[in-house]
Amino acid sequence: MYAVIETGGKQYRVEPGQRIRVEKLDAEEGASLDLDKVLMIADGEDVKIGKPYVDGGKVTATVRAHGRGKKIRIIKFRRRKHHQKVQGHRQAYTELEITAING
Repeated sequence: MYAVIETGGKQYRVEPGQRIRVEKLDAEEGASLDLDKVLMIADGEDVKIGKPYVDGGKVTATVRAHGRGKKIRIIKFRRRKHHQKVQGHRQAYTELEITAING
């Protein structure tokens, strides 16, 4: 059984027991979350596709950790102009463990 959910402007294919990193969510570590933006649920041959979301579809997840990803470097460079600018940032994330898929 798997589902396709939407969170943080991105879509993820999830299964029970799987750990995923999503955009930072406002929740405590160890807390349980219900993700209700479920786009599709598949259980073998039984597939439910939402318009845009599945009615009554819900994915339950537990917050495992918060953190920051690897540093991303942004370089702006103009050749022969004696100009170079380097910037960077680290994106915050929340690690979720999927516990159940309902729908």
